[in-house]
Amino acid sequence: MSRVQGVPHPFPYQVSKRQLAREIVSCLPANTKRLLEPFVASGAVTLAAAWLRKAECYLLNDAHRSVVQLWRAIINDPRGLAQSYEQLWSAQHGRERIYYDEVRESFNRTDEPHYFLYLLARCVKAAIRYNRDGEFNNSPDNRRRGMRPDTMRLNLELASELLKGKVEVLCEDYRTVLRSLTSDDVVYMDPPYQGVCDKHNHRYVRGVDFHEFAASLAMLDEARVPFIVSYDGRTGDKTHGHLLPKSLKLCRFEIKVGRSTQATLLGRNEVTIESLYLSQALLHRLGKTPNIVRKDSDLPLFAGT
Repeated sequence: MSRVQGVPHPFPYQVSKRQLAREIVSCLPANTKRLLEPFVASGAVTLAAAWLRKAECYLLNDAHRSVVQLWRAIINDPRGLAQSYEQLWSAQHGRERIYYDEVRESFNRTDEPHYFLYLLARCVKAAIRYNRDGEFNNSPDNRRRGMRPDTMRLNLELASELLKGKVEVLCEDYRTVLRSLTSDDVVYMDPPYQGVCDKHNHRYVRGVDFHEFAASLAMLDEARVPFIVSYDGRTGDKTHGHLLPKSLKLCRFEIKVGRSTQATLLGRNEVTIESLYLSQALLHRLGKTPNIVRKDSDLPLFAGT
């Protein structure tokens, strides 16, 4: 599992599962034919699975069109994307703050992937934010200038090498994707946190209704499609959404992610915990309950069904 440390990550993304990829990928059956991520975002789990050759092929989907276009550029034209990023990165020197605003305006006007990649590399908390007019409006993190071009090029080219010829990339509602699956597939789902997607000012392009999502999981369960879900969590005494229904009979783990950055900034020493759910069909394919271990965790990970 130590090889996961070398997995390429072309762009940062808030609430990316990069830190938990090792634990999540360890839950994939050895005979996985196709792994699907209906909420792909930064694709941390898919990239880790491809690095470790845990599946034969992959499907990436996201309702966010700009994310999908960026993934298509990464897979199909990593060198061209790397060159365009390097031009943006180099042109910012000496006027980083003003230049960021210029690139943001260009992205809102054209929706080009290289502009989006630069913004993700530089924006605060690597978080996507849009205003009421649908324009990207997050500010730059003025402490950093973004990933260096040589590192970005390596990440882009390695990600493309891992996935090209083995992946399908879609921009659909997650429910459309789930309806097309069979029991030969394995699905990993990381929908937007309930704590943010139910608010009036959505941090995400499209929220996910709790009851609709639970109904989709019940549909997968009836079809015996194996799935893994990251959904709710807690930071200190604050919870992020409801637990998934007990009627789904999911095996639930709690995994220590680490200290909350936001809480640290506010002078509080709070740890973020995330729930990981495994379906009964997945456990059947595995033949056992996986032994999920995090070396930095002092919590009992298995929390039952």
